[in-house]
Amino acid sequence: MDQKKTIVIGSGPAGLTAAIYLARANLNPTVFAGSSFGGQLMLTTEVDNFPGFLDGIMGPVLMDNLLKQAKKFGANIIFKDVLRTDFSQKPYRVYTDDQEYSAEGIIIATGASARKLGLPNEAQLTGRGISYCATCDGPFFKSKQIAVIGGGDSAMEESLFLTKFASKVYLIHRRDTFKASAIMQQKVQANPSIEPIYNSEVTMLQGKDKLTGITIRDVTNGQERDLNLDGLFIAIGHNPNTGIFQNQLAMDEHGYIVVTNHTKTNVDGVFSAGDVDDFRYQQAITAAGEGCKAALDLGKYLEGITI
Repeated sequence: MDQKKTIVIGSGPAGLTAAIYLARANLNPTVFAGSSFGGQLMLTTEVDNFPGFLDGIMGPVLMDNLLKQAKKFGANIIFKDVLRTDFSQKPYRVYTDDQEYSAEGIIIATGASARKLGLPNEAQLTGRGISYCATCDGPFFKSKQIAVIGGGDSAMEESLFLTKFASKVYLIHRRDTFKASAIMQQKVQANPSIEPIYNSEVTMLQGKDKLTGITIRDVTNGQERDLNLDGLFIAIGHNPNTGIFQNQLAMDEHGYIVVTNHTKTNVDGVFSAGDVDDFRYQQAITAAGEGCKAALDLGKYLEGITI
């Protein structure tokens, strides 16, 4: 067993920010970055709402900078996936495919994954017209025609936000009524820039290097038609990456880790940061802030200070 001082599971903005703070505090963090590091920002093109970058920065570049910064201060980065954990007793154990590690304190920053449509070229067009975050990418679609897929409050909020930029927003939902709250539906219906399309699902994404349109099918009669679009925002929810912590950490009904006092889980010495517990904001800057808080909380915990 390889004994570590502190362990961070995850390498998005939350995990790498936590690693930077732990390393600068001489807490020698080992970061399990996964077989592919960086989280959802690796699927984003330009990020222009992260403070300090006047002209924006590409998502992968931002994550590479955070990784280099964590390494600079001494964080040990392991590009392996954590397959299971054991928080039943100290030191807590973390298992990869070929090794067992342990630590007295752990930060979980495994993030969440946007639900996908599952269409053939969805990955290819992600960041090239397809987005999973209106707040992140909406400003790139000024005076463009776009569509949002979804029927809940998140889809309503994204559609309303996107009308600040787009000339037209189609709101596509596979049922005949939205499941969003009444007040959100009223706001959408009152907005002349939003056109709801009910009983419809996307069957094809058009374009090779850039999204040019979609094909939608009427689920009531099977008829298909094309929509020319510059952008498509998928707002059908996220899934927190918490499968390996089942039956060990307290979670809500959607699988998000439950925290108290900002970052504490129900297991003493195990802290959480970022989208893995934050279902409300899910922004790079809020995740980074939570990573900072989790690292500071873990430092106090190891010093025996009650938080």
